[in-house]
Amino acid sequence: MRALHYRRIGAEPELVDVPAPEPGPGQVRIRVTAAGACHSDTFLMSLPEEAFGYPLPLALGHEGAGVVDTLGAGVTGLEPGTPVAVYGPQGCGRCYPCSHGKENYCPDAAGLGIFPPGLGAPGTMAEYLVVPDARHLVPLGDLDPAANVALTDAGLTPYHAIKGSLGKLGPGTAAVVIGTGGLGHVAVQLLKALTPARVIAVDVSEAKLRLARDVGADAAVLSGAGTAADVRELAGGRGAAAVFDFVVNQATVDLGTEVIGTEGDIVLVGLGSATASVGPVSALPRDATIRAPYWGSRDELIEVLDLARSGLVRVETERFTLQEAPEAYRRLRDGTLRGRAVITP
Repeated sequence: MRALHYRRIGAEPELVDVPAPEPGPGQVRIRVTAAGACHSDTFLMSLPEEAFGYPLPLALGHEGAGVVDTLGAGVTGLEPGTPVAVYGPQGCGRCYPCSHGKENYCPDAAGLGIFPPGLGAPGTMAEYLVVPDARHLVPLGDLDPAANVALTDAGLTPYHAIKGSLGKLGPGTAAVVIGTGGLGHVAVQLLKALTPARVIAVDVSEAKLRLARDVGADAAVLSGAGTAADVRELAGGRGAAAVFDFVVNQATVDLGTEVIGTEGDIVLVGLGSATASVGPVSALPRDATIRAPYWGSRDELIEVLDLARSGLVRVETERFTLQEAPEAYRRLRDGTLRGRAVITP
């Protein structure tokens, strides 16, 4: 089969021919129909050798959809040909968080050698993928896999982040989305679908702000001098009830602390690195919180797919063949994509 491999530190990913994997007991092989390219992948490929903790070569891709192809021994309840989406943040399945479907917070996964596809385990950018347990497959039904595969991360991650702040996003409040690219433009839609809050989009790119307006943002602010004052004014002068930062560099974290209101949430979703100052005590409004959620739970993925079936959320996508996947990553790295890149093997 063909697969997109990251083979050498610092090099471009390469399309290679490798044997198709065979499922072992309890495992399921799917024929991949769509795979998503994500900034997490480019972040992984930007790491120097001393910080790269996975064996190479590594098949990329942690967003995946396909049809059930072959069942390993002992697998029941699935039929070949069934369309499915892959739940990525896989855990041990036995600990307390996993028992609640929160495998994204499994404390034992790394120690047991369990890693998400494409982020340590063989990824979705291949013609076939073996999933270690049938519970990691969520029915896709009649949803178009290419149009919806990115919901397994670009939808699930902002959904999980927003759910933690729903109690604060009532009528008359404002939510700020910093970074309105692949995840941020989905966050705008989720906020409009789930809350009555006014949604304010912030980005350094006019093109991404246009996308935010197209999917429902109430206001869009080009980042620059005076951004914090503009956002606070748009938020009614009281500050935001929640700030969802999909970038997380020092400038965006500083902006979040400047515009957050009393009892507000600063939610750090992006993979960047920055310092959030909380001192002196008076530096942040009273009872403001900072949290850093990760991906989402299995039941939340089901909910996100149901929102897509209802027409309340969609991912702006550009489609590429597996042969074109290296170009998709180049455009992702250069910031020239509108929404998400989807690979269709």
